Amino acid sequence: MPNSPSDTPDTPGPQEAPRRIKIQRRGPLLVEGPVEVELEDGTTVSSDRFRVALCTCHRSRRYPWCDTSHRARSAGSAEGSAGKE
Repeated sequence: MPNSPSDTPDTPGPQEAPRRIKIQRRGPLLVEGPVEVELEDGTTVSSDRFRVALCTCHRSRRYPWCDTSHRARSAGSAEGSAGKE
């Protein structure tokens, strides 16, 4: 992991700001775009949107992009456990 900007070959130029990533406890990673994402199998997917939601729960049918599948699972689990009492 680089400790300073000079340690990375892909250091943004003076006009480019670093990418901002917002971490949410129960949700996707929100990344300021455009982005390229390298998957485990080596393939690359890209998005030119101004903000991208990356799935962290692996439930998305559009992985690596978040499709809010985490919401349905969370809501269903809470209702199911309340009805069993």
